[in-house]
Amino acid sequence: MSPDVDLTVPQPGRRSVRARLLALDSRLFEFAAARHWPYAQRVLPRLSHGANHGVLWFATAAAMAASRTPRGRRAAARGLASLALASATINTLGKRSVRRPRPVLDPVPAVRHLKRQPITTSFPSGHSASAAAFAAGVAMESPAWGTAVAPVAFSVAMSRIYTGAHFPSDVLAGAALGVGAAFAVRGMAPTRAQLVPPARPRAEVPALPDGEGLVVVANTAAGTADRVRALRAALPGAEVVECDPRDVPAELEKAASHARVLGVCGGDGTVNAAARTALRHALPLAVLPGGTLNHFAQDLGVEDAGAFSRAVRRGEAVRVDVGRFSCGERHGVFLNTCSLGVYPELVRERDRFSARIGNWPAGVLAVLRVLRADRHPLEVRLGGGARPLWLLFAGNGTYHRMGLIPGRRLDLADGQLDVRVVHGGRRPAPRLLAAALAGPLTRSPAHAAVQVPRLRLADVAPGTLLAHDGEVTEVAGEVMLEKLPEALTVYRPLPGD
Repeated sequence: MSPDVDLTVPQPGRRSVRARLLALDSRLFEFAAARHWPYAQRVLPRLSHGANHGVLWFATAAAMAASRTPRGRRAAARGLASLALASATINTLGKRSVRRPRPVLDPVPAVRHLKRQPITTSFPSGHSASAAAFAAGVAMESPAWGTAVAPVAFSVAMSRIYTGAHFPSDVLAGAALGVGAAFAVRGMAPTRAQLVPPARPRAEVPALPDGEGLVVVANTAAGTADRVRALRAALPGAEVVECDPRDVPAELEKAASHARVLGVCGGDGTVNAAARTALRHALPLAVLPGGTLNHFAQDLGVEDAGAFSRAVRRGEAVRVDVGRFSCGERHGVFLNTCSLGVYPELVRERDRFSARIGNWPAGVLAVLRVLRADRHPLEVRLGGGARPLWLLFAGNGTYHRMGLIPGRRLDLADGQLDVRVVHGGRRPAPRLLAAALAGPLTRSPAHAAVQVPRLRLADVAPGTLLAHDGEVTEVAGEVMLEKLPEALTVYRPLPGD
């Protein structure tokens, strides 16, 4: 093993600039060591120790996730992802590229010394990189959480100089690397602010400063209690009706009979029911997400009671497309997706077991059962010929992949159905995986994709399942999928507010 190179020793000739910089770095270190840092003796060494192996940041992320807000959970996940990338870069490249010795501790008062001195090379500071990466990642997703975390991250970085563990340049380089890691993660997985759809086409709706005239139906099974409390505080004049899932359709009809604005708090299935009611009564709809995934509200740009209440108070809204399916006398709408084949089978299997073992275990069991199938769940006449399919998916609007993000709609009024099919074959799992990996490609041996305003499916076998926004029904014969352009008016805050 080659010995460490002491970069603090001045080098002659063309390295004189580096020598001067390193000498300045040493003087700054000695200056910091000689200064009295008020209240730092009890805090900074403990912070420095607590940040070992990222323990402080994992605990912070857990606290953020416990806030039960979607933005807090996303910020925590982004912060940890940025930290992981920064740590991997430091350990594989940073510490090996410049083998700088740790500072001599003589100028540092003994009371500041760490109980266990680090033995790795000094440049760059891994603690500073982790702190900056976590704080920057959190701030990119949630400026409010970033403001709370930033002072702690700054203190951790300063603690490395205070305790004599690093030179100032080590800390600066580590912090720069950490921020760079956060930007790299954002490039691979864009933040929600980067994915907010355009506020078009705008709609004229009533502004309700205290919520009077708004009637909100909340599905109690969707974990809406916290959202309802925040809604009542923000809009005290609004009427809020909390009910069980089986009573949601009836309560929506009652609300529509006297509301100026129909509101809903629940998951995608509940929002779908509210959209049908709003369309029948020609009412604007206000959506407060309260379920698990909330695809429509997230793509719309409304994710909490704050955004919901701002839009209602100011009278800010847009018109969005609605998807519709029809099969004989049976018809319905979808705000997110409509699908036939493997997915409806999976939903049916999940619902069979969810009451006994819970949603997530039931979902895993359903995937295992469905993907072991040896028959195609769907065969339709599409484009002039009968074709076996594992899956036919129609999205209400075009889904885009951005970085590693699976799929988001950037325009909820583009007039298109995003149709994707997974061709039949021996086993569904490899074909579904290949179609997922193909992503933006419109054609591959496993799948095909096209954007159209309507789609006609003929010769659908009796008993075929169709899922629309998570709800499942049976269809047979001819099935028509089409768009209703700009059919629904929905409240949402305008960008920049």
